[in-house]
Amino acid sequence: MNKNYTLNIVAEIKFADLTDCQLENAMERPIVFICHSLGGIIVKKALAYSAGRTAKNISHLHSIFVSTYAVLFLGTPHNGSDKVKLAVMGQRMLSTLAPKRLWDTDDQLLGALQVGSETLQNITDQFAPLMKRFRVFFFWEQEKTDLGYTKDYVVNESSAAPILDNTERSGIAACHSQMCKFASKSSPGYKTVVAALMRYSREAPGIIESRWREAHDMLRTIRSIEAAELVR
Repeated sequence: MNKNYTLNIVAEIKFADLTDCQLENAMERPIVFICHSLGGIIVKKALAYSAGRTAKNISHLHSIFVSTYAVLFLGTPHNGSDKVKLAVMGQRMLSTLAPKRLWDTDDQLLGALQVGSETLQNITDQFAPLMKRFRVFFFWEQEKTDLGYTKDYVVNESSAAPILDNTERSGIAACHSQMCKFASKSSPGYKTVVAALMRYSREAPGIIESRWREAHDMLRTIRSIEAAELVR
């Protein structure tokens, strides 16, 4: 099993939640993803996967892409990280998403996370053309993590918050594991994150409603073309 296939499996597992959306008639509600660490990599892959799912029998998977308005990335290693630092956290997270048998070896996961990883670059290349559709906010950790033998940043600023046009960036005065845990309204980063969520919540409904009208028109056109080809 190669790295790309492995990450495809993880992305597909994320769509299991679509069942709940279908049952609750919520397929067209706006979505704002809040991603910590490796969760951001999985969301990027899932959105890229969803964007291309327009065939008749799987077009329901396209709803994630259409409905997503914003993505907040907290400490996501977009450009990789030291593999020793992320090894334990990565394996714990992946074990909750997929059976261990789906992963060839620990080296496969670690290799996919290191700086210069071809797998991470491929995911970034797939996600980059889609970014203009989303509001994107990058957050980086401003305190070092106690790694036992030393203290260091798990994901450095340049990897967690690349400087890209039309995106927002902010540091959070907490270590990697605590930057997404807000014990109170005075917790570091709380006001910045909540302000962004409130802003996105106000903006999203009208934009997503418009995107769904466009998506329905596009899917009808695709179905018409497919039908015309069948009768030729």
